[in-house]
Amino acid sequence: MSIPILMYHQFDTPPARGTPLRGLVVSPASFARQMFFLKYMGYRGLSMRDLEPYLKGERRGRVVGITFDDGYQNNVQNALPVLKKHGFTATCYAVSSMTGAVNSWDRDIGVAQKPLMTANDWHVWLDSGMEVGSHTRTHADLSKLSAEAAFDEIDASRHELEDELGCEVRHFCYPYGRFDATHCQMVRQAGYITATTTRRGQARPSDDLYTLRRVLVARATTLIQFALKIMTSYEDRRG
Repeated sequence: MSIPILMYHQFDTPPARGTPLRGLVVSPASFARQMFFLKYMGYRGLSMRDLEPYLKGERRGRVVGITFDDGYQNNVQNALPVLKKHGFTATCYAVSSMTGAVNSWDRDIGVAQKPLMTANDWHVWLDSGMEVGSHTRTHADLSKLSAEAAFDEIDASRHELEDELGCEVRHFCYPYGRFDATHCQMVRQAGYITATTTRRGQARPSDDLYTLRRVLVARATTLIQFALKIMTSYEDRRG
C-alpha cells in the first residue's frame, strides 16, 4: 500500500516570473481542482494525525495525506474553505516563535514577505478539525546548528505551540528538508510520532516514520500530473 503525502506551501496568486521559489505558490483555483479530483476519485484527504494508523499499517484505504509547510495566512484564507467543503483534514507545520509574523527566513534570497497565521488564525484552523505540526521555532536549518541548538529548535517548538494553542502537537517537518540521523533521533526523543521530509516519493507502512517522503505539488503541476503523482509511481521515480 502506498500513501501519497502532499506537500504544499502557499495558496495565492503566483508572483512574477523569475521570483525565487515562485513554484511553491499554488493558485487557489488549482488547489480547488486538485481537491475536487481527490474527492471524485474516492480518496480521503487526511492530516498526519488522521493518517497515523495507515502509516503504521493498522488500517488500509484510499487515503492521501495533506500537509502545508510554514503556516502562511493564505492557507487558512484560501485552502481551509476547500478542505472543509470536501470533508478533508490537513496538517499545517508552524514556526512556533513567528506567530503573526512573516517568512523572514526567505528575505535574503528575495522571496516576497507574506503574513503567517496569527493566533486567531490558528484557532480557526484547529476549530475546523485541522491539525498543527511543528516546523521548529525559527525555521532553522538544523544542519547548521550545534546538537544542543538543534534539539532546542525541535523540542521547544512543540511545547511553545501546545502552550499557545492548547493542542497536542504530534508531527514534525524538517525545514528546508535538511536533516541527518541525529536529528531524526532528536525528533523521536522530543515525543513526535512522525517527521516529514522534502524527499520526493510516496510513503509506505514499512517506511521509517521519521524520514517520510512527500509528493511535491507546485505552481506548474497540471491536473494530469497531479493524477499521476497520486495514482502511479511517478513521484517515486522523481525522488
